Amino acid sequence: MNIDTALRELGPVNVRALRDVILAQEEEAWKEVRHRQEAFEVHHATESIVMLFAQIDRWPEIVVRKESGWPRLSEAALPLMNDIIKQHYLPGGTVIRAMAAKLLAGGTITPHVDMHPSFHHGHRVHVPITTNSRVRFMIDGRPYQFKVGEAYEINNQKTHSVMNKGNEDRITFIFDYVPASGCR
Repeated sequence: MNIDTALRELGPVNVRALRDVILAQEEEAWKEVRHRQEAFEVHHATESIVMLFAQIDRWPEIVVRKESGWPRLSEAALPLMNDIIKQHYLPGGTVIRAMAAKLLAGGTITPHVDMHPSFHHGHRVHVPITTNSRVRFMIDGRPYQFKVGEAYEINNQKTHSVMNKGNEDRITFIFDYVPASGCR
């Protein structure tokens, strides 16, 4: 969504339960759903555990599928998402995407703008699970370092990219919330 800034800091969140669940996942769980990596070149250096995903070919009708990550992540992810939504957005909307996304050590997500109309209507929320000092998230030409224990909304209508020059993978929980109408 084109918010009034490149990045909106949503404040502290308790990621412990979700972090524990995500870090306990077997390596094969990260490779089950390859749609993002195959459909979008910018996500080539990523892996993901997808919990919810919208069928964008039916947009603006909102049809959301529970994916293979739902039974693994939902118990820990839903309270976190609900708390963030309750604190920052109008109620009654729909989470149309939710996933744990891993940017591999040494990997890059090249500069891009999220183009599908669903991205114009949804708030893109990032909750860092792991990071390192050599990860840089660029939005509109400016570097940001996200902190574990904080939540952020990015303006995905501005050019953004991520580079992980560290030796450890970077993992972020991402969800898109489409309000029923308007936003706070």
